[in-house]
Amino acid sequence: MCELFAISGKTPIPVNHYLKELISHSSEHPNGWGMAVFYGNAVSLEKEPIPAYRSRYLKERLSHPFEAQNMFAHIRLATKGEMAYANTHPFIKRDSSDRAWTLIHNGTIFECPSLDPYIHRQEGQTDSERILLYIIDRINARMKELRRELCSQERFELLEQIMCEITQPNNKVNLLIHDSELTYVHTNTKETLYYQELKNSTLFATVPLCGGIWKPVPFTRLLAWENGELLFIGKDHGNEYTYDPEDMRYIYLDHSFL
Repeated sequence: MCELFAISGKTPIPVNHYLKELISHSSEHPNGWGMAVFYGNAVSLEKEPIPAYRSRYLKERLSHPFEAQNMFAHIRLATKGEMAYANTHPFIKRDSSDRAWTLIHNGTIFECPSLDPYIHRQEGQTDSERILLYIIDRINARMKELRRELCSQERFELLEQIMCEITQPNNKVNLLIHDSELTYVHTNTKETLYYQELKNSTLFATVPLCGGIWKPVPFTRLLAWENGELLFIGKDHGNEYTYDPEDMRYIYLDHSFL
């Protein structure tokens, strides 16, 4: 699948060594790379639909000191959608209040009727983009209903409902979402997403990077960090992904099978 990396912190930290190790895995995840650095409600997005290890731009970028306080990085192994900019993570959309939402995903949606309508609305072909479009629509609908913006707890509770929904019946949903304030973390597969606590930051990665103590992220529940501190812990929805050989027949087919 893909590899994810993220930082939620109080202050910027050097990230060159983490990103260089991530890039070293890109020969096995060659279908694009991307980074998003967050500055409040502004997002600096950099991505290319080429292997990270072949990117001259990325090599030059990391030849200079690079610090980040809140960021995402992703290297892609394509399962749905061709190798193209529109299919390269991260994905960014704004809700009706102009809040920026950014998503990176490692997994596969094999069956989810709620996401099917977005096949004809999305720019690319990935199930990851469909997840984000669905989240935005649900956020917008709730704000319209309440006639106001949602507070952080309300946003968390709504995303918790969505995670419970889209992980059924047996979808693999390892993802990171940033909403300009909170970093939401979800995995429903054992030991496929880890976190490391530093002095003023919490790091997340599909596989441990650069040594130190990494712990598995609690799975089958949504969690949210704000500036390096764990803020919300959701309930266990119980929808653990279990490998099914029959699922693999869907992975490399065009998205039009849905």
